[in-house]
Amino acid sequence: MSSIKFEDLPLAESLQRTLRKQDYTIPTPIQAQSIPAQLEGRDLIGCAQTGTGKTAAFALPILHHISENPKPLRRGRARTLVLTPTRELAIQVGKSFSTYGSNLRLRHALVYGGVSQRPQVRDLERGVDILVATPGRLMDLMQQGYIDLSDVEFLVLDEVDRMLDMGFVHDVRRISKALPPKRQTVLFSATLTRDVEKIADEYVTNPVRVSVTPEKPVLDSIHQEVCFVAQENKMPLLQAYLRGQGDRSGIHSTIVFCRTKYGCEKLSKQLNKHGFRSDAIHGDKSQGARQRALNNFRSGKLPVLIATDVAARGIDVRSISMVINYDIPEAADSYVHRIGRTARAEAEGNAVTFCTIKDVGLLAQIEKFIGKKIDIDTDHPFHDARAADHSSHHSRRPQGKKYGARQRAMRNGRPNVQYKGQFRKRDNRGRARLGNR
Repeated sequence: MSSIKFEDLPLAESLQRTLRKQDYTIPTPIQAQSIPAQLEGRDLIGCAQTGTGKTAAFALPILHHISENPKPLRRGRARTLVLTPTRELAIQVGKSFSTYGSNLRLRHALVYGGVSQRPQVRDLERGVDILVATPGRLMDLMQQGYIDLSDVEFLVLDEVDRMLDMGFVHDVRRISKALPPKRQTVLFSATLTRDVEKIADEYVTNPVRVSVTPEKPVLDSIHQEVCFVAQENKMPLLQAYLRGQGDRSGIHSTIVFCRTKYGCEKLSKQLNKHGFRSDAIHGDKSQGARQRALNNFRSGKLPVLIATDVAARGIDVRSISMVINYDIPEAADSYVHRIGRTARAEAEGNAVTFCTIKDVGLLAQIEKFIGKKIDIDTDHPFHDARAADHSSHHSRRPQGKKYGARQRAMRNGRPNVQYKGQFRKRDNRGRARLGNR
């Protein structure tokens, strides 16, 4: 925990009043380390675990600068641009700016797809201090001439790794070309890979780098478990967990992650038939429907939310006490962002992952990424000992160069090795033939 207090930071008094009203006294480590550097005007690359307050870490310095340096707004211009990968995250960031800037005369706009652009165009007409946008819709409005980014003083790329995963890198590059070269740029993410570092170097100049417990991408306050289960038993196992949540006192919301949009809809309908009130959010749903589901989930009217990874970065609900990976994610960093929806604001949370025998390889990748073995829950009637045994054997496989074509072929159940020095290939017509190593 940080040894300094928010009152020790040289933030404008209007922001200090808001922080006191919100009972913000001690900044999180990422806030304590990154806010002073930004107040000095430095570019920054920040990496911290999900749920540690990264939004406030970049919002407060920006609001301080706007408060101390008021300027008349120009039509169709913005002083600050915050790019986010998803609509939900854009809405969440916009609410944070509204909260922290409640004592400022602040004008901000949200720009994202899935809804009519007319209200967004109206918001931009008089100019804004803060523009929070997803890359796709922002590109559309730029091409239509509704927004000019030549006055931007601050650029924030939030969850930059996710933007790369979702294929936004080319849009971000095009957008950056419309920005003035003299600006302050901040990049934040929960995971920072080599690819992200390479892209980041294109946008920042002599940046301050802040990494808070990068060797622990998952908060210690999240209790993680894995359940080995056959595919046909995943639904009854999910119901057992949800009943346990319902038996607890107080509001305990659960978010369940599926791999596909169809899987979300199917699972939500099945749960509703069994008496569990739920709704699904995914990319095929309209923004209005997604927002209604989120609002009902946030208020406690809806105890269960079914989601694809589109929601993993945009849900900040403090009452989420459990995250269930009904389908194990294919990317290890997606696991981190999924389970980061619980244990928000220094609370404690639980994360349960259902793993079938086909998923043990993905589980091994996740455990390697987070640097620890996930506890196995065998205290349920659907434990699949065969999958658990397969997982233990998988984790003992030799890694590196010695684990080559022969081992991969045997792992896949399709031994393609014919004899020493030769193996089966396929020519350009798909016919099998032998080839030399």
